[in-house]
Amino acid sequence: MNDTTAYTPPPVWSPPKESGGRFANINRPVAGATHDKPLPVGRHPLQLYSLGTPNGAKVTVMLEELLQAGHTGAEYDAWLIRINEGEQFGSGFVAANPNSKIPVLVDHSGATPQRVFESGAILIYLAEKFGAFLPTEGAARAECLSWLFWQMGSAPFLGGGFGHFYAYAPIKIEYAIDRYAMEVKRQMDVLNRHLAEQRYLAGDEYTIADMAVWPWYGAMAKGQLYEAGEFLQVHEYTHVIRWADEIAQRPGARRGRMVNRTWGAPSSQLHERHDASDFDTGTQDKIAPPN
Repeated sequence: MNDTTAYTPPPVWSPPKESGGRFANINRPVAGATHDKPLPVGRHPLQLYSLGTPNGAKVTVMLEELLQAGHTGAEYDAWLIRINEGEQFGSGFVAANPNSKIPVLVDHSGATPQRVFESGAILIYLAEKFGAFLPTEGAARAECLSWLFWQMGSAPFLGGGFGHFYAYAPIKIEYAIDRYAMEVKRQMDVLNRHLAEQRYLAGDEYTIADMAVWPWYGAMAKGQLYEAGEFLQVHEYTHVIRWADEIAQRPGARRGRMVNRTWGAPSSQLHERHDASDFDTGTQDKIAPPN
């Protein structure tokens, strides 16, 4: 259905009585906590509060890649935050991230716990903390950070723009879908042209730029986002597909994509991760359903 009703914005905006859409129950025009709820703290210095969306997967992929590379200090607890139930508006979460968005990391390894919010900031923080997956100087570092921030600036068009109007909005608005579909295809073409000449985004080395872009644009290239693969003809982006497939073979990336995931095959869902053994014992296919 196309919405052809003319709309003239009023002089002063006011919230609609009913906004509709999949996430209408958590949309609000103000910040701050809605209820008191402290964040749990596990036994590891690194505490992650997240959900396995593309933004959340960036950080769990990074943590699992660090562990795969031998950085034992990257052991972590990953706590599930169900954003559709408003858990990101609990007082403890808001104290860790005043923007009430997942993911948020709290590092307890120092004298004072350090919060880090925004997925890109968390990736840089972890890369610098462990000296891994971020070139330290020169052109490679500039290229890595350029692609990281490209993703941070571009993904809202893919998620909040195209994804919302194509998959989640209560009505189908042709103008909005066309506007964002055009931009998403342009972004996919940007990546495809670049990856035609590069193994990874920053060159020959796998970096946090790849970890940031892969859960969004790799999933789109594989037709895994919004069931929109045919609509956007993603098979055209052959170089993005090659890159996405290569990353998907990495053990750290495969594990990271499972953490805090609450959809898909039960064997791919590890709702919370507190120990490496959880991948063998704690996925949803291995947990008995409640009586």
